[in-house]
Amino acid sequence: MMKLAGKSAWITGGGTGIGAGAAIALAQSGARVFVSGRRQAPLDAVVKTITETGGTAEAVKLDVADADSVAIAAAQIGQVDILLANAGLNVPKRALADLSAKDWDLVVDVNLNGMFYAVQNVLPGMRTKGAGTIILISSWAGRYATRLTGAGYNATKRAVLALSETINEEEGGNGIRSTVIMPGEIATDILKTRPVPPAEKDLERMLQVDDLSETVRFVAEMPAHVCLNEILISPTWNRFYQGFEELD
Repeated sequence: MMKLAGKSAWITGGGTGIGAGAAIALAQSGARVFVSGRRQAPLDAVVKTITETGGTAEAVKLDVADADSVAIAAAQIGQVDILLANAGLNVPKRALADLSAKDWDLVVDVNLNGMFYAVQNVLPGMRTKGAGTIILISSWAGRYATRLTGAGYNATKRAVLALSETINEEEGGNGIRSTVIMPGEIATDILKTRPVPPAEKDLERMLQVDDLSETVRFVAEMPAHVCLNEILISPTWNRFYQGFEELD
């Protein structure tokens, strides 16, 4: 059933991982999809996958850490019904003893500022329409800070929860709802930046991209009067419950 027919969706970090999977899932539900990211080739690949199966999609290149770049992209895309702010990263040297000011700024610029810039640009159109769905991808680390994910990632992902709460407090009366999704370990490329990347057998037991894609679709398809404020989702085999010694 094409529940999102006639809707438009903008996905940041849409070239790979959760963003790419969610773009495909939203398109399958009938949405016109705009995928954004820094690299053109992955964006074009997602667009091709969607259009070859009868969906509608466009690629709009941007750098979420650059406010002007986001504003230019937003103007090109126009008013949207759904924003999935998904772009995020981490750095290899993430413990407080190793984290440089430069790397801290990088994580904050992408994981937090990049989300704010996207939200800031879609809100006026959503207010005018009196409706809108915003989905922010945080992390298990946004709810439960861990040594594994590090200071910069923990701080930014915790801040995303506050951003989502603020959207609902200030914009709910305008028909705008925000959901923050906090996934545990997902088998995506970001895990390659860990000091010790997970083994293949561990990746297979983690959340998969399709799991998060369907979660995003579920949120987007909910009736307009329903706001799913927070979703905390993890693999059944949750290594964060096993002790840090198994994660280092």
